[in-house]
This record gives sequence, C-alpha cells and structure tokens, in this order.
Amino acid sequence: MPDTLSPQIRFGSNSGQPATRRDGVAKVTGTATYAADNHPDNMLYAVYAAATIARGRVATLDTAAAEAHPGVVRVFTHENRPELQGDPDEKPTMFSNRIEVLQNDIVRYAGQPIALVIAETIEAATEGARLLDPRYDLQPPRTKIDDNETFEITGQAFGQPGPTIYGDIEAGHAAADLAIDVTYETPGQFHNAMETHSVVAKWTGDRLELDTPTQALTMSCAAYAYFFGIPAENVTIRSPYLGGGFGSKAFAVGPIVLGILAARATGRPVKLSLTRQQMFGPVGHRGTTRQRLRLGTASGGALTVIDHQGIAATSSFDDFLEAAPNATQGLYAAPALSSTHSGVRLDIGTPGPMRAPGEASGSAALECAMDEMAEAAGMDPLDFRLANYSETEPGTGKPFSSKKLRECYEQGAERFGWASRPREPRQMMDENGLLVGWGVGTALFGCPMFQAEARATLRSDGTALVETSAADMGQGAWTALAQIAADSLGLPLDKVEFRAGDSALPDGGVAGGSGHTATAGGALHAAGSDVIRQLGELAAADPDSPLHGAGNASFVARDGRIFLDNDESRGETFAEIFARSGGAEIVGNGNAARNPEDAQRHAMSSHGAVFAEVKVDPDLCQLRVTRLVGAFAAGRIINPRLAESQLMGGMIWGTSFALHEEAKYDTRTGRIMNSDLAGYQVPVNADVHGLEVIHVHEDDPYVNVLGIKGVGEIGITGTVGAIANAIYHATGKRIRRFPIRIQDLLV
Repeated sequence: MPDTLSPQIRFGSNSGQPATRRDGVAKVTGTATYAADNHPDNMLYAVYAAATIARGRVATLDTAAAEAHPGVVRVFTHENRPELQGDPDEKPTMFSNRIEVLQNDIVRYAGQPIALVIAETIEAATEGARLLDPRYDLQPPRTKIDDNETFEITGQAFGQPGPTIYGDIEAGHAAADLAIDVTYETPGQFHNAMETHSVVAKWTGDRLELDTPTQALTMSCAAYAYFFGIPAENVTIRSPYLGGGFGSKAFAVGPIVLGILAARATGRPVKLSLTRQQMFGPVGHRGTTRQRLRLGTASGGALTVIDHQGIAATSSFDDFLEAAPNATQGLYAAPALSSTHSGVRLDIGTPGPMRAPGEASGSAALECAMDEMAEAAGMDPLDFRLANYSETEPGTGKPFSSKKLRECYEQGAERFGWASRPREPRQMMDENGLLVGWGVGTALFGCPMFQAEARATLRSDGTALVETSAADMGQGAWTALAQIAADSLGLPLDKVEFRAGDSALPDGGVAGGSGHTATAGGALHAAGSDVIRQLGELAAADPDSPLHGAGNASFVARDGRIFLDNDESRGETFAEIFARSGGAEIVGNGNAARNPEDAQRHAMSSHGAVFAEVKVDPDLCQLRVTRLVGAFAAGRIINPRLAESQLMGGMIWGTSFALHEEAKYDTRTGRIMNSDLAGYQVPVNADVHGLEVIHVHEDDPYVNVLGIKGVGEIGITGTVGAIANAIYHATGKRIRRFPIRIQDLLV
C-alpha cells in the first residue's frame, strides 16, 4: 500500500521565530502564581510524617503529643484515616502507580507517609509531625540491586516492558569475528524540580478545586475523582505555572491525595507542600539499572548482533521498570537485535518516568559499548557508527518518517573538529599539562503524540483568544503554542491571548514524552483553522465580499486578512467581514491526534549526535567537561530560542548523569543520605563551559500535520555516552559505572 502524506500546513510569520518567553516577565518579577502561592480564606496546613526506615512496621506513634500541640487540628494515622472510595493499589489512569495513603502500618520505603498532621499554621503542623516520635518493628532493608532475586518482565503495560527480539540472536553471536561482553551500571536518580509537589485543596459539597502542579490536567482530574468517588467533571485543577516536572508531575501521588483527604475531613481548604527531603521517595525517580551488552562484528566492522539485557530496580509493591535495553532497538543496523528486561524488588519508592525514561540509561550503556566495539574492530568511533548506519528502522524494516542523523554526524563533527582526533587514548594534552579526550554519542528519542482539544475565538477588533489546558513546566509552551495558534489565525503574536493551565479548558493532553508541542499545538492549529473556515464561508456567502461564491475554495489567512489560496488578489481583512456581518466573534474548535496509518507504517524519532571534550588532571584525576557540541534533527522547530534552551538543558542533564547524580542509601536503615540539594550533586555554572547546539533542518511529512517531533529529552541521550567515551580517550581507563568519579580514575 502506498504511503499517504499527512496534510501539511502553511506556517505564517510567527513560527520559526525566536520569540521571547511570554511568561518570562511574570516569573522574574514574582507575579507568576505557583500552586503553593495560593492562600484561600480559612486555610489549614498539612504536613506528613515520613518513615525513617525502609522496611518494617510502624509500632507506635505518639499521637497524643502531636494533638496536644497548640494549633494542631487533627492527626491521621492508619488507624483513623477517613475512607477513600478508590483503592490505592489500583491504577486509575495510564500514568498511575500504586500509592501510599496510610492504608496500613506497613513501611515499604524510607520517606513513605506514615501519618498526617493538620494544623492552623505550617509551623504547628511541622512540630506536630515531629512530636509523633515513631517507633518501628524493623526488617533488614534491601536497597542495592544485588539485595534480592530478579524476576522476568513479560508484560507490555506502561512501565512494564516486555522483550523485543528481531532476528536469530545465537546466529548473530556465532557469525561474529570480534565480540565484546560488557556490563554497565546506572544509579538511582531523582527529579528534584525547583518547585516541589504541593496542593491547595478546597471542597464545596462534592466538587473539588485543586491548585497543584501537574503535567496532565485532564488525566489528573480523572485520577483524583477515582480516589474520592466523584465524577471527573467535578474536579477542577489549576496549574498555570510549573517549576519543573521532568515526568514526576504526570502522576497522582500519595501525599497529594492525603492533602485532599484532609480538606474533605476538616471542611476547610488545606495546603500540603513537600519539603526537599520528601521529594526523595513518594513521587518517583529514575531507577537503578545493570545492563549487559554483547556486541559482535564481522570483518569490516558490520554489526552481526546487539544483545542488550537489563536488570532494573523497582519497589517491593509495584512494577515500574526503567526500560533501558529498548534504547538498542531504533538505532544501529544489525541482523539480530535483542532487548530483554528483568526486575529486582527493593525497599524503595516506586520509580517512574524521568526525563528520557529508558533511553537515558540505555543509551548511556549502548554508546559506551559501541565505542568499545569500535576499538576492538580498530575503527574510529564515528566511522564505526556510520558503518552501521540504519536507513530503515532496525528489526522492523519500517522507513523512518524522516531521518537526518547522517547530517547530524557531519555537521557536529565539522564544528567540533573531530577529523583531527587521534584514535589511541592519552595522545592529547593541553598547554597546562591536562589530558584531553574527545568522545561521541548518538542521540535518539521517540516522538509520541497524544490526543488534545483546543478552542479559538476571533474577535471583531482583530484580536483572538486561544485556549487549551496545556501545561508549561518551563519548556516554553506558553510561547511556542501561542505562535502556532497565531499562525493558524493569520494574526501577529501580540494580537493573540493564550490561556492554559486550567482543567476547565479543552483537554490539552499530556506534557511529556517530548510530544506536548505537537499534541497541544496540533489542536490549536485545528481550532484556528476552524475559525478561518467559518470566516471564509461567511465572506463567500456575502455578495459584497471579494470572496463571494468561493465557498468550496481553500482559504488562507495572514496579517489579519483572508484570501484564496491560489489567488491572493481575492481577499479582504477580518475587520471588513465582521463590519458587514455585524458579528462580534467567531469560535472554532479543534482536535489533534496522529494519523494512525502513518504511525503504523513509519518509525518516528528525533536524532542527533553529541561530541564531547574533557580535560583530566593526570595526577589528581580531577576532570572537567570543557566542550559539548550537539547537532539535532527534530522536525520543524517552532521557536529556535526555546528549542536551543531545551537541547542545552538536556545536554547539561547528560553531564549530570555522567558525572554527578546518584542517590546514596544507608544500608542499615535504607534512608537516602543525600536527600537535599547540597548532597545530591547536579552541575552548576562552573561545570558547564563550552556548549553549542546545531539545528539540522528536517521536514517530516508523516509525524503530524505540524511536522513537529520534540526536543525536550533527546539532548540527554547522546551526551552521557559522549562524555564517558571522552574520558576513556583522555585517560585510557574505561569506567562502566555512572556517575564517573575521581576515585574511579585513581584506581
């Protein structure tokens, strides 16, 4: 069956421009209202006590001491917690984990809520929680990947990856003239958005109002409605600003449910905000992995097999696993590909999606293994990747909707100066006697698209209002989506008012998976197009209009004027049409979803190449990433300024993954020892030196009508391996555990 092209739109003067952030002034002046900034009258405060062990039971809580503290109103424990209508062990939406809401006395991980204190002030609630003085019946905690037996994963539910195997794996191993068998480990990592999770909950009868940060407003309404036994339409969520999310705010989590429960039980509005330490436990994280990669090549460097096996840590009570081995499936040409998954249950909070889930951990190991295989084959790492370049999706043989990875390699390598790289390690040194190393990593991330709705209203004064419940967690949705809407309406950006972040608006889908701009943007484009269609039909039916009789024609709008697609001389301004019709406004509605036939026939991903330079002190082994150059092909770029920011942020996060981030557990208690921003290390300005992004132009006629792929996560996926490979090139030491530390190089 021949391919069918998705209808492509004609962009106006707004898209493709580096417009400054529309929400920037509000954020830097402090007028942007985040969830915890809301203070309704008569409000109470809730603070939960967190378990200080990882495994066991709560034996005693001194509730009398907490209740006696001045200002404390109520104390909830597993013994007196009001009932929920929904089972906390069920998963009401696609983005759901089992949650802890004081349903029993079992402690499943350190940081788990074990009691809730409600008080007139935050100080009283905090002190009340401290006075509970919990005592436990202890069991030995399991926090390391070797602390429990593994189990196989065979399902395909969200967070439960099944095996993906193409070709004859054993034949691929047997056909190899050269082979490597290497194991890489990645640690537990935590999202740590600047804005912690919080909620301000208010009940009016059976109607619930929430101010809470969420990446999925409509879906979150359904989740909270389930737990409290009310219709989803009875829940309103306001979330205009998010101080970061990175996947953790796509889920309904236990502490937020407890805050809502407190509001219902007291009949007063209640605010609950997590402390920084409480972000390490009940709200998800990137799980620990151990990955074994067995690669084989024939003579000439052609891969015969990539066999990628992963063990991922999950909680003792749920099944979300980091699907790291799946990173192998979409990139390099090999006749045999295998991605298999095992889990290990530990006494930790359940992992969840964290920026580039699966691919970040998996590509870190894969890109290092590719360098190890290149070295065994006596090839330059970039030449080896090009020798195994896949023109179609490996395994399935599907054509790519678009793929400009070869151009990413070429442009990135030229800008970086890769051609002068010596093949052997420890061959370069700077003027200060520091060892210099260069590495490369391939970036790959899928481009999902969700369903969304939007509404556009064109007013007779030449302005417009566009609405969708999109979420802006810092990526610039308020700006990029407004640019798309302005183009669909044929108006300058400053004539378009954009409303988002409220579940009462049309469903904007999910801000996640690098698919939000395409999803919400597609709905906004459709709504604007519906307005222009109606406007054109109004003019075509008017004998006094230059467009009279053109009812079946295709209309185009630009600069407040509508005209025939094939004849710009036949047209008039919006104002002229409104003046004759006497109307005040035209309202259009739009929906967006990917063409299922295109999705079935094509592989759809963003691609990129990251080149890294590191410098290492040969005596002290102190190391710095001194240069990163990333070239990315990610479909149509709506706002180059915002896209560059997202890609740079991803590359910085990749630096963090490679050199900084790691949750450290106390093996005696199971508590995370560095649960703050002092001990949990992330890059600061001094860690980021040269950073450059190259946009490789790419037109994709299949991914969606906008041609947008997304840039939120791909920057991580090539960067981790590029840095690790550069460290090897500088030092000659291959470190197979992340993050790479000074002590690893001193051995």
